[in-house]
Amino acid sequence: MAAAMNRRNWLKASSLLTGSLAFLPSTWNKLEAAPSKNYIPFISEAEFLENAPPAIKARLSANENPFGPSAKAKEAIAGAMATSYQYAFTDARTFAGNIAKREQVEPGMVLLAPGSTSILMATAIHFAKDGGNVITGDPSYADLPGMAARFNAKWIKVPLTADYKLDLDAMENAIDADTKLVCICNPNNPTGTSLDAAKLRAFCERVSKKVTVFVDEAYIDYLPDVKAETMIDLVRAGNNIIVARTFSKLYGFAGLRIGYAIVPAALRGKLELYNGGNGLSSLSLAAAIAAYDDFDYLKDALAKTMASRDYLYSVLKAEKYEYIPSSANFVMFPIKMEGRRFSEEMAKRGVGIRTWKFSGKDWCRVSIGTMEEMQDFAAAFKELS
Repeated sequence: MAAAMNRRNWLKASSLLTGSLAFLPSTWNKLEAAPSKNYIPFISEAEFLENAPPAIKARLSANENPFGPSAKAKEAIAGAMATSYQYAFTDARTFAGNIAKREQVEPGMVLLAPGSTSILMATAIHFAKDGGNVITGDPSYADLPGMAARFNAKWIKVPLTADYKLDLDAMENAIDADTKLVCICNPNNPTGTSLDAAKLRAFCERVSKKVTVFVDEAYIDYLPDVKAETMIDLVRAGNNIIVARTFSKLYGFAGLRIGYAIVPAALRGKLELYNGGNGLSSLSLAAAIAAYDDFDYLKDALAKTMASRDYLYSVLKAEKYEYIPSSANFVMFPIKMEGRRFSEEMAKRGVGIRTWKFSGKDWCRVSIGTMEEMQDFAAAFKELS
């Protein structure tokens, strides 16, 4: 189970595929087809709950923000209850307009969604429905290429560099006549590493002349200078690039479900066909409008996250464990126990984590929680290290 779970995975089977995507019959038939060998199967909510340990006190497995949502977001939700019987068309236009204004793009380039999951899936369906291949790093976030593989696209996985970063040169060299999409997750999940902004920008400009580049910026809010690191300016300049964002991380909206993408205007309508924008909740939109400019809250949540991350670093160092320096709200490090067993033993102690196996090692990824949760992790970890 640990290897199959990823961000928002358990939501897909129960809500996204039944409510958020406007599938044509032929598309639905493809979804029902047997998955390819490259595909990581979804974990349904029922399966997740059935296999979840009964008493997790430190939930450090899903890269959520335990400090959110903000007080302003909560107040907005309460205020929006009275009109929640209405469709949220006006709030959706307001929120898209706010994003467009900040990012200096046309409102028609803003694609809203309940979290970024449906954007990833709509992109996968659009680009993989006729076959071809999709290129990603390995390991990297698997939702988009996993769905593309289900549509019988080939999933080309390019190993990371020696310092666990996406290998942009190797990814570019892997492009061929059948490539439909190159996927970049920056900062990368699960390693937490980030790319040099200038190198990534040059890569995106160059590669987007050959093939569409999808940049997942789910964790960009944890970088010190978001404006310098984002690739949104390249979309604004007319490049063949899609940039996805989510409120599920620093904004603390993982359960509220708000995400968006900045998309070339000519491509937006094609993705909207599979995105189904009517899946947006009026309460979530009201909260997002209130939270979008709540910079004081974001600064405070970031500071608390960094404090907890520094504490985790100190625990790992004290136990003589090396780790990958992280640019996100999680930390990955190699463990001395088989991954599944380690995950089970931590769960017995009330701590949820994720494990991977790559580069010939078993790895643990720990999401950054409150200081109390990190102390719970430390206590459990010391019993096993």
